[in-house]
Amino acid sequence: MALKDKLKACHRSKRSLTEQSSGTEENMLTIIDQYKEKVNLAASLRQRLEDDHAKVLTLQMEREARERVIESLRWEAVKWMDRFALTLNGSQELPRLLARTKAMTEVYLTPNEVHGLFDYCQHMVELMSHIIKNH
Repeated sequence: MALKDKLKACHRSKRSLTEQSSGTEENMLTIIDQYKEKVNLAASLRQRLEDDHAKVLTLQMEREARERVIESLRWEAVKWMDRFALTLNGSQELPRLLARTKAMTEVYLTPNEVHGLFDYCQHMVELMSHIIKNH
């Protein structure tokens, strides 16, 4: 009888261990699935981060290129403003030529388009003169 009791106790113990083992195995599979999900999420986040980083680098390169173009255009504008200022303020040749030519259009029969061109040129000379003085 003691042997039967020990055998029953061993069966109960075996059943208990089997149940515990089964529960532990299910828990481990759940943990492994959660780990796989986290690894996949981390991989997708890493890819998104790399894509965003590439976009940022592209935007930085575009911004630097635009800044170089703007600086080049600014330098070109300053160069031409300086040249125009020298011409306009240094010699006064352009305004003098414009005034003489406009006076001739009043003596000779000239189309309205020519008068319009001279008025436009006079306006531009005055505008540039004003810009240069206030620069």
